[in-house]
Amino acid sequence: MQAKGLRDLITEADTCRKYVLPKLYGAGWTDDQMSEQKTFTDGRIIVAGEKCFRKKQKRADYLLRYRRDFSIAVVEAKSAYKNAGDGLQQAKEYASMLGLKFAYSTNGKGIVEHDFITGRDTDFERFPTPDDLWSRLSTSENITPEVGERLLAPCNTLAGKALRYYQEIAINRAVKSVLQGKRRVLLTLATGTGKTYIAFQIVWKLWNTRWNRTGEYRRPKILYLADRTVLVEDPKDKTFASLGDARWQIQGEAVKSREVYFSTYQAVAKDEHRPGLYREFSRDFFDLIIVDECHRGSAKDESNWREILEYFEPAYQIGMTATPLREDNRDTYRYFGNPIYTYSLKQGIEDGFLAPYRVHRVVPSVDATGWRPAKGEKDKLGREIPDELYGTKDFERIVSYKARTEAVAKHLTSFLKEKDRFAKTIIFCVDQEHAEDMRKALNNCNLDLVKEHPDYVCRVVSDEGDIGRGHLDRFMELETKTPVILTTSQLLTTGIDAPMCKNVVIFKVINSMVDFKQIIGRGTRVRDDYGKLYFNIIDYTGSATRLFADPEFDGEPARITEEEIDENGKTVKATFEEYIDKESQEEARTARDNTPRIKDDSEGTPKKYYVNGRPVEMVADIVYELDSDGKRLVVVKYTDYTADQLRSMYTSAAELRSKWSNAEQRKQILSALEDRGITFEQLAEATKQYDADPFDLLCHVAYNAPLRTRRERVEQVRKNRKDFFSKFGEEAKQILNEMLEKYIEFGTQQLTDTNVLKIPPISNHGNLMEITELFGGPIELRDTLGELQNLLYSN
Repeated sequence: MQAKGLRDLITEADTCRKYVLPKLYGAGWTDDQMSEQKTFTDGRIIVAGEKCFRKKQKRADYLLRYRRDFSIAVVEAKSAYKNAGDGLQQAKEYASMLGLKFAYSTNGKGIVEHDFITGRDTDFERFPTPDDLWSRLSTSENITPEVGERLLAPCNTLAGKALRYYQEIAINRAVKSVLQGKRRVLLTLATGTGKTYIAFQIVWKLWNTRWNRTGEYRRPKILYLADRTVLVEDPKDKTFASLGDARWQIQGEAVKSREVYFSTYQAVAKDEHRPGLYREFSRDFFDLIIVDECHRGSAKDESNWREILEYFEPAYQIGMTATPLREDNRDTYRYFGNPIYTYSLKQGIEDGFLAPYRVHRVVPSVDATGWRPAKGEKDKLGREIPDELYGTKDFERIVSYKARTEAVAKHLTSFLKEKDRFAKTIIFCVDQEHAEDMRKALNNCNLDLVKEHPDYVCRVVSDEGDIGRGHLDRFMELETKTPVILTTSQLLTTGIDAPMCKNVVIFKVINSMVDFKQIIGRGTRVRDDYGKLYFNIIDYTGSATRLFADPEFDGEPARITEEEIDENGKTVKATFEEYIDKESQEEARTARDNTPRIKDDSEGTPKKYYVNGRPVEMVADIVYELDSDGKRLVVVKYTDYTADQLRSMYTSAAELRSKWSNAEQRKQILSALEDRGITFEQLAEATKQYDADPFDLLCHVAYNAPLRTRRERVEQVRKNRKDFFSKFGEEAKQILNEMLEKYIEFGTQQLTDTNVLKIPPISNHGNLMEITELFGGPIELRDTLGELQNLLYSN
């Protein structure tokens, strides 16, 4: 009894306040060095039907910092009656995520330390001092006083824009690597995680502390390289703006009086007209080069861009990429070496910093069957079309099939009408010509909106120049309504910060995992304040479905649906499972390479055959979900998925019933189901059983139990348990019956939420206090409603 009393009296919060804080103060830790109840993730976003919610955030009891932007240890506190080491596993997990070498667990009296440097667990009576931990860390990582002074310098963070934990790790590891003489450094961070912001903080630390390659007292000369103008101008004008006049964008002239330079490769590379502007700088001019999206060709041996990096060989070079090592970016890793830090798409989604997504697989009938021209058939330009079977990989590369483009435009328009016609959408097409065809088809499918908003759908490709850039700038703005839809081919695959992009449409075959990750990265930004918590991938070529099955893909979808559509964009019922292994992928590539091409004998000769084609239909409706291990995608219906998940939690309907009748346990069950993406609203929609009680619907789906409506349950209680109602006066019985009617109409929550007592007809019986007195008081009313719920679910 005494132990139980102690447990009731001393909570973890009491332990922190009465014991842990005094011990930390006693060891020399200041308030500026301690973050109490520090939340370091946002909580994974769960998509359940049309609703989204976040899972629990990860929160450390204490995060200890040696300096403002240099975390060094984590502390987990447990109640005083528990063992000092009970929180050590959690502390170690958090320390591993946060890149820390010291983890502590305490009950306020004893302290247990795990040292990741030595692997040793040690009991302490008091916490180490800040200088003790820094000394141990700097000794193990060979951080000299000179290196430490620059490494510990603060970042240039704006008020209210604190570094995320992975950003702090990436910045400090990159800066430390440079300070310790590592010439080539690679950071791998998923699209949408703030690579440009990380690059700026690295530059700021080195620039502000006057680090340079030669050790002179001067600020460093730094070059920020990218392969597209937008990837250079946006960082220069926005993220790096606080550097003021130290910035300069290289454009046709080798200005040498600034400190932080921005350039595309193309602006300084050699071509047939010039030997290369980069040669007007001395080889040792730059101290540091940062290469953004370095997987895009800069490290290939045969690349002109590689020549630039090798010319400036004396400079330290930091590469930044969103794509882990694969065959198609192996050169990047060979040049820069293994990444010093990796933050994956999967981890970003798990932490809630990146948006999850749904995948809709849509199959045009001409893709499902292929298209073969009639013997001697000619295209719109009068050229005979080679007698071959053309498929998805050939459309818009060899054969421009107008009916297919128009059918997809109709389907996408219907999709937007159902979801949100002003949801920002990017469509990736085969080439610039295909992007224009798609723009025109979508324009003509949305004349009602185009009359009011002429820029509702726009093409953004390299040929558009400043006009396309203007469309893109407006598309990226948070507050602008239009343009809504952008069609493109390759231009928007990287570096476009479009936080409100809710639909990524794939209308081209993608074989490269690097390109695929870049493309879906256009939608991964999260904006809670604007209701952007997930996005859709609409896949018309099968690329997403195939690449999700790749074992090296690290970001799992919330759901994949597959359907086929007719020429009017309407779904035609059919079901099939698609599986493509790596061998068949290779066969597809070989077939693509061997497909006959139109000879390009002269300037301006069309490179495709142009046909209107027969009407195109769309068919099928398949839902893909991850299996229980989260390792592979399996084809299931939503009801089958719900049944599998529920049976994994409860072996029988009887076991579920034993928990369900208790309001608190029922709440936990519903929460656990929501964590798996299952809601009653969505299940009722899938089964069209809107009047069923959630318990009955779950048991029917999972255990094949008879399906009963809420009204049937109420009538059974009224008929068989008159003894329950006889215990109350007439007015109290009337209130109970009115609450049961509310339950019939709206569901179980009506029996647990006291706000229902404030709504007519129940509120007609008096205020909350007067109603509770009819049952003998608040506690008695709570017990009565609990008993009523037990009776409802007794059989």
